[in-house]
Amino acid sequence: MLWSVYDLGAEIGGYLARRAVEALGVKPADVQSYGKGAIVGVDGEIEHAAAILHPRFGKPVRAAVEKGDDIIPSTKKMGGAGASITMPLTNKDSIWSFDHMDAAEISIPDAPRPDEIVVAVVVADRGRPLARVST
Repeated sequence: MLWSVYDLGAEIGGYLARRAVEALGVKPADVQSYGKGAIVGVDGEIEHAAAILHPRFGKPVRAAVEKGDDIIPSTKKMGGAGASITMPLTNKDSIWSFDHMDAAEISIPDAPRPDEIVVAVVVADRGRPLARVST
């Protein structure tokens, strides 16, 4: 079963990243930061999220944002419908770019149901507004 979840992760990762870039309204190369996360419904296991997010999710995300030398930060948790998750963001090519270290909180009022998983990708075309932290 895990292999099919790994494959699902690759498919979902690419789809969500392409849609995120499209929604941001920029060219893929203009994306500077990214992150990923999942909320597992209460009938699932946190390892279901790990199986989706880690083995094969990253490669199609990096393709959708044209490059991505550094890891895609992630978070996962279990929760019921309406649970929120704080999605981490870091620079796609330099994880130690402090001006790009940020987060976005998301929730979906009716998800996840007990047997569902919410999977999300976040992208940004710049660092934090008014960032002033130097390296």
